[in-house]
Amino acid sequence: MLREIVMGTAAGAVGSVALNIVTYADMAIRGRPTSTVPGEVAARIMEQAGIDLGPEGDEKVENRKSGIGSLMGYMTGLGVGTLYGVVRIVANAVPVPIAGIGLGVAAMAGSDVPITALGVSDPGTWSKVDWLSDAVPHLAYGFVTAIAYEAFTRKT
Repeated sequence: MLREIVMGTAAGAVGSVALNIVTYADMAIRGRPTSTVPGEVAARIMEQAGIDLGPEGDEKVENRKSGIGSLMGYMTGLGVGTLYGVVRIVANAVPVPIAGIGLGVAAMAGSDVPITALGVSDPGTWSKVDWLSDAVPHLAYGFVTAIAYEAFTRKT
């Protein structure tokens, strides 16, 4: 059981790298800026936890928000991978394509639910391009995580 959990976490790390590669490629191709949404989510969570990041508008505060937001993204990617390792112990017959979609949806929910719940953004107002910019990297995460898990746990 421990092996599957650790391999799920490792697969989630590989999937997180894939998500970042797809995201940064999108930024490079379309020339779009980095998203401030993860930093805003981080700031609201820190505020609700009673943690003061410093005076608003301070460059260090903006850097902290960005760093915490990025760390939260990795926590989501690793966490979803870890949970996948646990699920695969009992549901080991799920085909990789189905698992990939499920993992992508889970990772997307892990980021979009807090965005909505904290009032940082309203996905109901997003354009098709906004949705694609969110869905494609998360699906890359899902498929790469599922494939990596299978490779890590394959019995040879």
